[in-house]
Amino acid sequence: MLKKSFLIVFLVLLADQALKIWVKTTMTLGQEIHLAGNWAILHFTENNGMAFGMQFAGDYGKLALSLFRIIAVIFLAWYIWHLSKRGTKFGVIACFSLIMAGAMGNIFDSAIYGLIFSESTFFDIARMFPAEGGYSTFLHGKVVDMFYFPILQGTYPQWFPFWKGQEFIFFRPVFNISDSAITTGVLSLIIFERKFFQGYEEKEKSEEKETRQEPGTIE
Repeated sequence: MLKKSFLIVFLVLLADQALKIWVKTTMTLGQEIHLAGNWAILHFTENNGMAFGMQFAGDYGKLALSLFRIIAVIFLAWYIWHLSKRGTKFGVIACFSLIMAGAMGNIFDSAIYGLIFSESTFFDIARMFPAEGGYSTFLHGKVVDMFYFPILQGTYPQWFPFWKGQEFIFFRPVFNISDSAITTGVLSLIIFERKFFQGYEEKEKSEEKETRQEPGTIE
């Protein structure tokens, strides 16, 4: 179980970092490569915050988010080990492995990229290991995103509340392989592994019932 979990984490990280490094060292910021018309695009962007390009409260917020991710990864590693010792089915372990791999991928960007890359701009391609040093400090690097799928585009009608007349794009966020791994892991747990959570609920109810039962009584 643990070997398979490690393999999942390794393969996701390998694919994630290989694509990010390729994008970072071959594309300028904002550059696009159309993979399938106008609805499947490789669009190079960077973000300072959370998954799918969302931002998070400046430098201190970014540091807090990075530290939270590191703690989450440590917990997930322990939890996967715990599940494997209990003999939990591999599907559940695979889901948590995907989530951990995704978190690790974005942590690596935040922790290391600012140290090993020069700044990406709309005019210049970043260089790896520049002589003058990286563009930022430890845990303050930017996360590289590239997948953009504006499958549906249009304009909200005038009667639509809040966004009337504004442009509508689905799917607007730009994301990376790490984000996809986290989303896949979470959705797979919710959709395919509901029995895992139901089992925990039944166990908690059983333990609660045992604690309520007085010693020596028989129900």
